[in-house]
Amino acid sequence: MPTVASAGHAASTAPALRPPPPPAHSAPEAAASNGWAAGVAGPIGVSAIILVAISLRPGIVSVGPILPSLIQEFHLSHTAASLLTAIPNVLMGLLALPTPWLARRFGRDLVFVLALSLLCVSMAARACSANPAELLASTAGVGAGIAIAGALVAGFIKARFPARAAVMMGIYATALSFGSTISAATTGLLASASPGGWRVASGVWSFLGVLAIVGWLAVALSERRRRPPPPVATSRPRLPLKNGTAWLVALFFAFNNFLFFALLSWTSPMYRDGGLSATIAGLILASYTSGFMVANPVFGWLSRSIDRRGWLAVCGGMTLLGLVPTALSPNQAPLLFIPLSGFGLGGAFTLGMTLPLDNTHSVDEANVWNALVLTVGYGVAAAGPILVGLLRDIEGNYRLAMWLLVAVAMAMLLLTPLLRPHHQKTITRSR
Repeated sequence: MPTVASAGHAASTAPALRPPPPPAHSAPEAAASNGWAAGVAGPIGVSAIILVAISLRPGIVSVGPILPSLIQEFHLSHTAASLLTAIPNVLMGLLALPTPWLARRFGRDLVFVLALSLLCVSMAARACSANPAELLASTAGVGAGIAIAGALVAGFIKARFPARAAVMMGIYATALSFGSTISAATTGLLASASPGGWRVASGVWSFLGVLAIVGWLAVALSERRRRPPPPVATSRPRLPLKNGTAWLVALFFAFNNFLFFALLSWTSPMYRDGGLSATIAGLILASYTSGFMVANPVFGWLSRSIDRRGWLAVCGGMTLLGLVPTALSPNQAPLLFIPLSGFGLGGAFTLGMTLPLDNTHSVDEANVWNALVLTVGYGVAAAGPILVGLLRDIEGNYRLAMWLLVAVAMAMLLLTPLLRPHHQKTITRSR
């Protein structure tokens, strides 16, 4: 695989294969470096990233604590119930490809606001579902809103924070995890305490989307007041389909999210099956998302080099150390091993989201790398919840499913030595 990456890159470089020049900035990046977007690259931009990120996960995470109620009310099998998490994942993959085109065609801010509005409306509609068809259709709306909004964040970070990509990805991932944690910790409690049951507990999270819309409107207004210079017409980079490093990054991201969403969907039901209450099972799930959240800024801060393979291996090892004991005995110290898995996956997620930025030089190039990584990553990740649910239906327990997750974690760990930035591979071969 590394040979494929190097050959693909070498074909586009000078014969001497000199080291690449300093990153070339697109028009928005150059404008930001000249100061016109200083207000956006400061508190307004950071606040908007945080508000958007917090709103993007409760629509998926809140399903886990109420899944037994949904299975009972709508007479779903575990395999069918897994679609409530798998559908958003599939859409997060499929819609990553056209999102950069939508942003160029209709404007980033309009697309962002419409996506967040779709997310709000769909979460509220799902809470009012009267049958499985409405439940799945509204879930598709949730997934589409998350997919489009999430695919635009990396380009915004590349443009406004080019020198602090890993730190900003850490902030973004932490906010994603914070939204996951609060919804994981409180959805089960809300469902138990509210007369409206699961409907109130799932629909209440739509208000976070309203806050995200307000935050992004502030970004749009700030940029408009500062009157950025018109973008310079440049050729659009193509998807890096022939770049081996891009596929390795996508595969790592796929393994990471396969594990993340499988555990997100089935941790709470697994412990409910073990006899725990919805509240306690929800707290175990919250410990998982809390571990994920804590790891996001930690590894974003620790990983200072553009070659992040060492820290990626650490994250993969911690994930494996958490999953093996859980597969052997799920009831043995779940509040230790479940969050340990989350901590490893959280660090891997932050660094995995940064890898496309490490391998690119402009916003448009980062967007197409990100589109490929998200398409492959979330497409594969959708299989995680489905396979766990299918194995649960077949076996009647989660033992085989947990060993599947152990195998995926091992594959993720073994992939880390191959994730050296592709331009560094080319430089090494030119010496």
